[in-house]
Amino acid sequence: MEWTREMKYRTLEDVSSEEINRLINKVDKAPWRQTYHIQPISGLLNDPNGLVYHDGLYHVFYQWHPLGAVHGMKYWYHLTSNDLVHFKAIGPTVKPNHHYDSHGAYSGSAIVVDNELKLVYTGNHRTKQWERIPYQVITTLNNNTTADKRAFVEGPPAGYTEHFRDPKVWYDSNRNKYYAVIGAQRVNETGTIVVYESTDFKDWQMMGELKTDYKSFGYMWECPDLFNIDGHDIVLFCPQGIDREGNRYRNIYQSGYLIGSLDFDSMTLSHDEFEELDHGFDFYAPQTMIGEHGERILIGWMGLPDIEYPTDVDEWAHCLTMPRTLSVRDDQLIQQPFKALQQLRQSETKQSLNVTSNPKTINEMTGTHYELIVKINDNQSNTFHIDLRQSEDERTRLTYDATSQQLTLDRSKSGVLPNGVDGTSRTTKLTNPLGTLQIFVDTSSIEMFINDGERVMTARIFPKDSSDQITLTSEGGDVSLDMTKYDLKGDIICQNYTQSEKH
Repeated sequence: MEWTREMKYRTLEDVSSEEINRLINKVDKAPWRQTYHIQPISGLLNDPNGLVYHDGLYHVFYQWHPLGAVHGMKYWYHLTSNDLVHFKAIGPTVKPNHHYDSHGAYSGSAIVVDNELKLVYTGNHRTKQWERIPYQVITTLNNNTTADKRAFVEGPPAGYTEHFRDPKVWYDSNRNKYYAVIGAQRVNETGTIVVYESTDFKDWQMMGELKTDYKSFGYMWECPDLFNIDGHDIVLFCPQGIDREGNRYRNIYQSGYLIGSLDFDSMTLSHDEFEELDHGFDFYAPQTMIGEHGERILIGWMGLPDIEYPTDVDEWAHCLTMPRTLSVRDDQLIQQPFKALQQLRQSETKQSLNVTSNPKTINEMTGTHYELIVKINDNQSNTFHIDLRQSEDERTRLTYDATSQQLTLDRSKSGVLPNGVDGTSRTTKLTNPLGTLQIFVDTSSIEMFINDGERVMTARIFPKDSSDQITLTSEGGDVSLDMTKYDLKGDIICQNYTQSEKH
């Protein structure tokens, strides 16, 4: 279907209940639907938004274009959870119903102010000449509806283009102030982060740019975030327009972090080199929040802009990553699966194996959605391979090269491939020899945590249902390892949204 501008920017209120319900029913029966990941009931999901824990509930929103697998009129779709594992679908909550967001409620965050849940986001407004005017909007969430939208920044400030978006807000108790970081593009088409502050969450002042060593690092920085873990100041952002450097920066757009020390008075960050958050194919637009027990939790978009995915033809696209707990180890940002995800575990299968040059298929460990833990006891090989979602003609291959200490994720034979992607493999060099892998496989994805979170690799894969085997082989020596497989429960979302509630 050829999507016209008019079609992309219809609202839910513009379409009939029959049309949206037909689409929801079609998507429900579509191939490659996930079992334990957040995914859209129809249309396109992208950035996670408004992540916050408040009054015993986690709130998770995501960008949603409900009418097809394209970017168009955006809503915030709302889910709640008491454990960040099982969710209740509330439905579209932030709606494009104001001048500020007439052409979409774009990305943003959430914060509790005087026990009220405030949502802060970029409203996308277009003039009749299709010129974009971004508004930074604050609204109050009350009984799953929003009220009192107001803009605290109208249009881009002097020196910046229309690409001025994605406010992330927080409260600093030491300074007794609220802060916001916003992704921006300077008029010279370089990316940066702009900082605002407020004493009352009503009047905001621009402090200037967050100063880093990266003066010209891509043409736009999206989805900024700033927080502290154990004395380390960490800035997340997504620079667009970075050239590939060997195995680095292979995706169309990057997502990563700086770690160091921030001088708040001068807004200067002394930091190490920019590091990618995820070394796989499909990870972007992460956002963090503070969890129930004070931990820093990250959720990302398992997808990328400007890529054609095999699910597009069925009028749905993308999902969110599983939540990850962040920590710092040896001046590196460590990402580990959120512990409560262990609630999804069902039957357990264990194997102790000696992997040789003769391929070994683990008949007791078949499946299409599971958690697999691999512990390397002794590795005498030059390389060894783990083939997941394998069949006679398909496999997703993990290869570890002990000499170079590099791990490669190869999806060249994983099934149907997305279009517009550079290559079919991703490689990361490990800081330490490979010791453990914790791998989450779902119907159409893989998330791999390496060496207890030292590296993470995420990818969408689109194999046949019958590709469900695990096979191991080594070259140049044997590998002794232990494997534990857990089947995982699905149906994590209780859907209670119906089209009759759209108004």
